[in-house]
Amino acid sequence: MFNSLKRAIGGRLAAFLSKDLPGYQRLDTVAIADITMTLEKGDIVLVDGNTRISTAIKYLTQSTWSHACLYVGGKGADSSRLNLLEANLRNGVHLTSLDHYANFNLRICRPVNLSDEETEQLVTFARQRIGHQYDLKNVTDLIRYVIQKPGVPNRYRRSLLGLGSGEPTKAICSTLIAESFQSIDYPILPRRKGDAGSSGEVPLLYKQHFTHFTPRDFDLSPYFRIVKPTIESGFDHHDLAWEASGDGSGSLD
Repeated sequence: MFNSLKRAIGGRLAAFLSKDLPGYQRLDTVAIADITMTLEKGDIVLVDGNTRISTAIKYLTQSTWSHACLYVGGKGADSSRLNLLEANLRNGVHLTSLDHYANFNLRICRPVNLSDEETEQLVTFARQRIGHQYDLKNVTDLIRYVIQKPGVPNRYRRSLLGLGSGEPTKAICSTLIAESFQSIDYPILPRRKGDAGSSGEVPLLYKQHFTHFTPRDFDLSPYFRIVKPTIESGFDHHDLAWEASGDGSGSLD
């Protein structure tokens, strides 16, 4: 009885927070086919979402990125294939296609110097979480910020994003990916213990708990390369065709 009620309430909350909001605009002009041709296994795809929960996450993290997916397919795979591994409110940990995010602003974050073996370990670890539930701990806090939008000083906002119970069968998008990378000892935003010293010895690092990460951390991390499809394909501004009458003062509508 209690579990059924809990599931029913959770379903209602998920439906409320997952509802799309009007007025969203995609600023990125890169075709989804070009993004597909650029992606490599192990890449992280950040999404600028337009749902209620996206609004809350972007507000609390002071970032445009509200969602993160792990690309588990091969290079050049069709964008309709289920090659993005993610965790969301309604479906938990599952696979979706890149086409699902064709109308959103996206960013690719790529780990560097991973061996083929490490990449496979990363993807295998993440795939083993398929079917896990989305972690709804403290989700009522998100609803409060969605509805009331209270003013919160910047230094406190991140701590208020209290999602993450640490239970092994529950995850949110960023914690799922963070745990996967930590399983192969790949850094995201590690803490430094002590100083490097005058001898230049490598400082000792320690990992933050994977439940402490948000989507923007992969963008901020100095250990992921930001990959832009237009540049990767040999962009040259001399090849652009500009409207002759354009003076730069046109409307953004």
